[in-house]
Amino acid sequence: MEFEKKKNYNLLGWGNDQKKGCTMCGFVGLLTKSMGKNEIKYKQINDMNNMIIHRGPDDEGYFQDKNITMGFRRLSIVDIKNGHQPMAYDNERFWLTFNGEIYNYIELRRQLEQEGYAFKTDTDSEVVLAMYSKYSEKCVSFFRGMFAFVIWDSVAKKLFAARDHFGIKPFYYSISEGNFYYASENKAIYKILQKKSLNENALQDYMTYQYVPENETMYENVESLQPGYSLSIEPGGEPKVERYFYAEFEPIKLSEREYEKQIRDCLVDSVEKHMRADVPVGSFLSGGIDSAIIVSLAKQFNSQLETFSVGFEQEGYSELDVAKKTAAQLGVKNTSYIINPEEFMQEFPHFVWSMDDPLADPAAIPQYFVAREARKKVKVALTGEGADEFFGGYRMYHEPLSLKFFEHTKRINKMLNQIAHLLPEGVRGRNFILRGTTPLEERYVGNAFIFNEKQKNKFFKNYNCNHTFQLFTKSLYQDASKNDAVSKMQFIDVHTWLSGDLLHNADRTTMAHSLELRTPFVDKDVFEVARHIPSEYKISHGTTKYILRKAVKGLVPSHVLERRKLGFPVPIRVWLRAEMYEWARDIIKKSQTDKYFDKNYFLNLLEEHRRKRKDNSRKIWTILTFMVWYQVYGE
Repeated sequence: MEFEKKKNYNLLGWGNDQKKGCTMCGFVGLLTKSMGKNEIKYKQINDMNNMIIHRGPDDEGYFQDKNITMGFRRLSIVDIKNGHQPMAYDNERFWLTFNGEIYNYIELRRQLEQEGYAFKTDTDSEVVLAMYSKYSEKCVSFFRGMFAFVIWDSVAKKLFAARDHFGIKPFYYSISEGNFYYASENKAIYKILQKKSLNENALQDYMTYQYVPENETMYENVESLQPGYSLSIEPGGEPKVERYFYAEFEPIKLSEREYEKQIRDCLVDSVEKHMRADVPVGSFLSGGIDSAIIVSLAKQFNSQLETFSVGFEQEGYSELDVAKKTAAQLGVKNTSYIINPEEFMQEFPHFVWSMDDPLADPAAIPQYFVAREARKKVKVALTGEGADEFFGGYRMYHEPLSLKFFEHTKRINKMLNQIAHLLPEGVRGRNFILRGTTPLEERYVGNAFIFNEKQKNKFFKNYNCNHTFQLFTKSLYQDASKNDAVSKMQFIDVHTWLSGDLLHNADRTTMAHSLELRTPFVDKDVFEVARHIPSEYKISHGTTKYILRKAVKGLVPSHVLERRKLGFPVPIRVWLRAEMYEWARDIIKKSQTDKYFDKNYFLNLLEEHRRKRKDNSRKIWTILTFMVWYQVYGE
């Protein structure tokens, strides 16, 4: 069988270059009950694999037997002997495609060798196979790292797949006409599906959350395996999905000094392990404390560390001066880049294509650009995602404290809420009363809240009143019922915002430029420390991440330590009134989404924003992102 790029593969499927291997990549596959025509399967998997070439431009590999066809793409990170994938183990009984890094694989390998297990390579991939050979599906509980993998047992005729604890690496699957398709990106599955239909419930959720909540995708017949879950399936059968890890907060009262030590120790250990690579490693650097912590620790393991920052010319929307000052004080190189609105609009369609499902977080755009600039010098970069969710870094976590007054007015809160609704929008105190008299379970659904149900009912032509945004968080609040309000909010964010937005955009924006991104804060051992920290150690002394700040005092520059969080501020509010106005209006008017929306509602939002009557920028950005996504994938 001849593939594109003129590479020939035999039935066992080895591609070229078996001397170098790495696990940072992408994979695709098809499991079927009937053999059918091998050429058709090969063609499908080759087409799918080419859709994710950006995830692994350095090499590709394939394997096929009577039931499964596996495809793999590789990005060279570590110089390892005989690490090519798909990888075989135990006389070719087990076959693996693996995306990610197992940070404790050296320790696991030593244990296995003491028990008589033999290894032909120096890879963490082979350790995953050996662990599965010994522990079967329970192997995932031993892994520390970021991963998504598939193991095919050619003797038992069983496929096993798993996704890491927090959802750093993606995994999608679909069943079509008895065939089980899987891939690292859902665009690869969408490429070959015969029946393609939009998931309108997911679209409704997207319009509230600005991302598609997992396990949904924007496609009716494609699902995302959730973080901390594994999947097993036999040819022609139905997938059995099970949870092996659940991130929960259980505060334990220890002294501040003890938590400071635990935090420092676990972060040093995590960053050291995340630095392992045989290629240059850099780090993103904003003006905030999280990236500064990562850079200051990484510098201890690589004195030549390079950092990368982006900003905007718009006044008040750039942290480049702070980032440069931080880099200078830490003694690291810094490369900065200014994003202008013209380039922003030009790159937007490719950004949307890269994201798989639409994601309207404006902060993802700067990350797309900083990844592009970083890739010019390094293949691996570190970032500070996860610190806010684990250590209480969002200002909104102060809300339960500011609304404490309403605990004393419980008898009349319902009446106060009704009165507040009667007041015109913009009246001082209205929103404060509404928040204080609305239960947390109804008012807080995560870091972003774009359109409520009343608003969605106005512009959705097929609005489903039975599919409200609370359906997504209801079971989570039940699971967190014993936690205090701040821990509940963190719990919601860890299980929604972190994986659905932050880690999603971190993976896609970097893989779009063939850059591996590592997140030392999003680590199983780091979370094990963070989950026990009481809320009063997180939200305290008028600041956020209080105990984390204390733990790194003297490690990061003082100008960063107490600085107010900005994140990646993006001037879309200003641009949509000026440089982007005509561009946005043109997208809305030309979009072929009339069957879903009343587009006049959106045009009115844009005009209202242009005239400065309201700040509708986040709503408009959510609309534009979906419409461009629909143009790329639907039209």
